Amino acid sequence: MNRIDRLIAILTTLQSKRNITAKFIADKYEISERTVYRDLKALGEIGVPINFENDKGYSILQGFFLPPISLTNEEANSLILISKLSEKFTDKTTKVHIENAIAKITASLRTDKKEKASFLQSQIKVYIPPNTLEVSGYLTELQNAIVTKQILQITYTNNKEVKSIREIEPIGLTFYSNQWHLIAWCWEREAYRDFKVKKINQMKNLMKTFIKSNHLDINDYIKLLEQK
Repeated sequence: MNRIDRLIAILTTLQSKRNITAKFIADKYEISERTVYRDLKALGEIGVPINFENDKGYSILQGFFLPPISLTNEEANSLILISKLSEKFTDKTTKVHIENAIAKITASLRTDKKEKASFLQSQIKVYIPPNTLEVSGYLTELQNAIVTKQILQITYTNNKEVKSIREIEPIGLTFYSNQWHLIAWCWEREAYRDFKVKKINQMKNLMKTFIKSNHLDINDYIKLLEQK
């Protein structure tokens, strides 16, 4: 990777996360921390407002936006592949958002890349045998609740086909056993629970922020599952 490409990549990384350390950048792009400091200084010299906070790392001043970046063929192809998988593994609301995002990305491509992207879209198909995957229509709402840390009230049918109403604090989504699972703190059980998204019959955002503090990280929860 030449320096120009690396500077653009570092800038994109800075925009994608709230705070990142020099070590994170060095590891990600396989360069020394000294090189990272030089690159960050170079970005600052061309007007990129980079902030630094002790114990947090680097960030870009809120409100700064990077102009559209031209994608390589490989980057565009990768996004198209992901969008095709979304057709089978997400719900209708999520599909619409992904389709809109892909349309915006495709519109930014040069004519020759746009034609190749269109051809590739027509040549990738995902086959899943009938009746092997059921997807709920709540994925977008669940994602929003996770990000905004809002309490949900759900009507849920468990494996014994018993329905119950729960108030939960969702911390993350995971996909395994060919279906989506919601990991959330359940106030009825006073413990973290794994809810099959397709088993959520009704859902209401109570518009209340989480009561419990210091929630378990979704990655730590997955590690606990792996140990079972």
